[in-house]
Amino acid sequence: MFDLKGRIGLVTGGNGGIGLGLARGLAKAGAAVMVAGRNPEKNAAAVAELRALGAEADSTLVDVTDEASVNAMVAACVARFGRLDILLNNAGINIRNRPEVYDLADWHKVIATNLTSAMLASKAAHPHLKAGGHGRVINNGSMLSIFGLPFHAAYGASKGGVVQMTKSMAVAWGPDGITVNCLLPGWIDTDLTRKARSDMAGLNDNVMARTPKGRWGDPADFEGIAAFLGSDASAFITGVAIPVDGGFSVNG
Repeated sequence: MFDLKGRIGLVTGGNGGIGLGLARGLAKAGAAVMVAGRNPEKNAAAVAELRALGAEADSTLVDVTDEASVNAMVAACVARFGRLDILLNNAGINIRNRPEVYDLADWHKVIATNLTSAMLASKAAHPHLKAGGHGRVINNGSMLSIFGLPFHAAYGASKGGVVQMTKSMAVAWGPDGITVNCLLPGWIDTDLTRKARSDMAGLNDNVMARTPKGRWGDPADFEGIAAFLGSDASAFITGVAIPVDGGFSVNG
């Protein structure tokens, strides 16, 4: 039920952090994985790690904010592996500032990278996912799809949009045999959150105090959910947003 042998996964931003955790989850379940990212050295290192797990893996360069580049990414995956079954829209950035002083160019950059990119990749992947008969789209949202923070207006807007887009795509593509679901990561130990910890006094203590699991999340915590949502085990689950946050979002 959880076996992904013969399935092909494509992970944007799959060369580090949560994205690499998702890619490892697919690889450990038997899928071949295409890693898509901007940094060729990080891409190569991720591919080497996935191959060390026994998976077929390759990488492609992409600018997820550029439609032609995204289309080329999907085409490269299909050319390399012959099909595409699982798309993980993980690429994202955050530019923190208060809304009253937020720069418009930064706003557009965050929205384009976090939200528009997922639409572009999903659109490009759709015919291939439909052709396979059991397509999966997994979008990466955030707990800031639910909460607000003073320095995260653009990021929260982009991730809230990801959740609503997920629901619409799930309804539109259900008849095509495609499920579309969304992850809501909590406070995960990545390069992005390490910078936040250095910039935001008291963040670490607040996260530790509120998270019932008593720790920050790790990219490895996303391996299981990637395998589950990518597999036949989740065939009747679509349009939902699943927190992966150690209980942070339910701790009042």
